[in-house]
Amino acid sequence: MRNPFRLSLMGLMLVMVLVALLFSFNLQTTPAFAQDGPTATPSDPLWLGFVAAREALEEVTGRDLSLVAEWRFAQETWDQPHPQREDGMRGIDSCNSAVHVADGRRIFHGITYRITELNGTYHEVRVSFDLETVVICDLLSTAPAPTPVPEATDEAGNPVLPAPVAGAGAVGGFELGGHVDGLDSTAISVMQSAGMTWVKKQLPMSAGVDKGIEFINAAHAAGFKILLGVIGDKNALAADFDGYVAAFSEFVAALAANGADAIEVWNEPNIDREWPVGQINGASYTQLLASAFNAIKSANPNTLVISGAPAPTGFFGAAGCTENGCNDDVFMQQMAAAGAANFLDCVGLHYNEGIMPPSAFSGDPRGEYPTYYFSSMLNRGLAPFPAGTKACFTELGYLSPEGMPGPLPTAFAWAADTSVAEHASWLADAVARAAQSGNVRLLIIWNVNFTRWDSDPMGGYAIIRPDGSCPACSLLAGVMSGG
Repeated sequence: MRNPFRLSLMGLMLVMVLVALLFSFNLQTTPAFAQDGPTATPSDPLWLGFVAAREALEEVTGRDLSLVAEWRFAQETWDQPHPQREDGMRGIDSCNSAVHVADGRRIFHGITYRITELNGTYHEVRVSFDLETVVICDLLSTAPAPTPVPEATDEAGNPVLPAPVAGAGAVGGFELGGHVDGLDSTAISVMQSAGMTWVKKQLPMSAGVDKGIEFINAAHAAGFKILLGVIGDKNALAADFDGYVAAFSEFVAALAANGADAIEVWNEPNIDREWPVGQINGASYTQLLASAFNAIKSANPNTLVISGAPAPTGFFGAAGCTENGCNDDVFMQQMAAAGAANFLDCVGLHYNEGIMPPSAFSGDPRGEYPTYYFSSMLNRGLAPFPAGTKACFTELGYLSPEGMPGPLPTAFAWAADTSVAEHASWLADAVARAAQSGNVRLLIIWNVNFTRWDSDPMGGYAIIRPDGSCPACSLLAGVMSGG
C-alpha cells in the first residue's frame, strides 16, 4: 500500500535512488519463468520520468515511440565537468553541445534514461527529479549494443516484411485438445471421453521432419487433428539469423505439406531460455513468424499458424525488456507494431500459474498481476492486436500436488493448496469461458499424461492422475457437449 502522506523532495530522491539500485541489480539476474512482480503504474515517479523523456524524443524525432525495444535508467550526479566538453560545463545541460556554458542550468541531480528504439537507434535523456527539466543528449556515454534489427525498416523502425500468403487455417469454431507425453490407448480413450479433438506434440527442429510425420500419422490414425509446437536452436539462430530463418521455414513447410493441422512457430521467444540473449524483441521474432507463415501457407493453406506463445511474466519490470528477455505484454506489443497480425491465424498464449477459479479477477495471495487470472491473461494477449484477432491457448493448465508422490518443489509452492477437485473444476470453467468468449479458436490443456515429478512437476498438471482416474474428463465432456 502506498504511503498516503506527501513525500518531501529529499524523501522522494531517496526512494528513487533505492528503486534504481534495486532495478539495476535485477537486470543482472537470470530471469524467472513465473511472475515476480508488477510492471510500473502511471503514478510511479520513475515511469513518469520515462514518459517525459519519451515525449521529448517524440517531439524532436517526429516518430511514435509508444513502443521501444528497451529503456533503462540510473540516478546520476552531474556536478563534475562533462568529459566531452572543453569548456568545463557542468549540470543537466552539459550533455547537449548546443547549450552554451553560460546558459547551463544549475541542476546537478536526476535520472538518465537510456532508450533504444525498435529500429536500434539509441538515445540518452536527462530528467530532473521534479520532472520539470528534460534534456536530450547528443554527447553520449558508451551506448549498449542495440538489439539487432533488419537493415530494411519502415519509418517507424519496424522490419519490412513480405506480403502475406493467403490461407484459410483460421476457419472454424472453438475446439479442445490436450498435450500428450505419448499417444497410447489410455490417452486416446481419456481424451475422447473429455470431448477433445486435437492433440499437441512439441517437435524440436533437430528431431527432423520424419519424426513430425510420425506424430501427424499417429494423431490422424487415432482420429485427432494435431498441433505441432515447433522449436528451433537459439544458438544457430544467433549465429546466422537469416540463414536459420530460411531453414526453419523450409522445415515447417514440409510438416504442413505432410498434413500438420496446426503449427506453433517457436515457444516462449520472449526469454533467453528460448531466444538468443541480446536479440529478444517482438519485431525480431515477427521476421521469423512472417517467413514461416508464408512457407506454411504456400505448402498447405489450411494449416493453422499460431504465433509462439510468450512466457507469461513481468520479471523484467518497468523497463519491459532487457537483453535477457521481455515481459509478455511488451513483447506482444512489439509484435503487433511490427505487423505480426498479418502472419498468424491466432495469437499463441500460455496460462499455467493460476490458483484461483477462472471467474476471479482478484484475491490471489501473490498479488493482482494480470497473468495470475484467466480473463486478464486472455485480454492481455489480444489487446495489442486488431479487433477480431483470435487467441489459441497452446498451454492451459492448473497444478495440483494432491495424490502425487511427494511435496511440490519450492519454486512451485504457490500451488500447494490446489486440490484435484479444483484442478478439474477450474479446467472445465476455463474451457467454457474460452468457448463462450468468441475470441478463442483452440485450447490445448497442459497436460494429459505427463508423470514427471521433480524440479519440474509436470505430473501435477496432468488430467490423468497417479491412480489412473480423470476427474476433469466428465466435466470437460459436459462443457464440450453443451451440457
